[in-house]
Amino acid sequence: MKVILLQKTPGLGDVDDIKEVADGYARNFLFPRHLAVQASTKALDQREAHHRKQAKEAERDLHESEQLAAKIDGLEIELVEKATEKGVLYAAVTPQKVSMALQKIGFSIEPDQIKMKPMKELGAMEVPVKFGHGLEVQINLTVNPQKEKHTV
Repeated sequence: MKVILLQKTPGLGDVDDIKEVADGYARNFLFPRHLAVQASTKALDQREAHHRKQAKEAERDLHESEQLAAKIDGLEIELVEKATEKGVLYAAVTPQKVSMALQKIGFSIEPDQIKMKPMKELGAMEVPVKFGHGLEVQINLTVNPQKEKHTV
């Protein structure tokens, strides 16, 4: 009997694989555990429609990622942070702070997309931002000292 696997099954195959198995194995093991369905014409058509839908969604996602990447490539961001006189920051600049700064100017970038080590000193650096589909762009981050307010 031909079956379409619904879950990865050790020793048999991965999701959406079409396999030939014994009738008893399919009826007594795979079907009751919802690991597979019989490879009927209807099931095969549904599988094909699902693959087409996933391909369209992936293409749309790639297009959106490319547009966002093009907008932020080379973008310059300036953060103002408290620092000692020697230029050491009191609190490190992390991907979360960079993400919040990007969100303030209208770019929805998650902290896990920003690939940087915490920055602990004043200065400038290029920060890589990774998107799905292998896209990566660089933004320029500058951290300047906060001006101290003197009260009299």
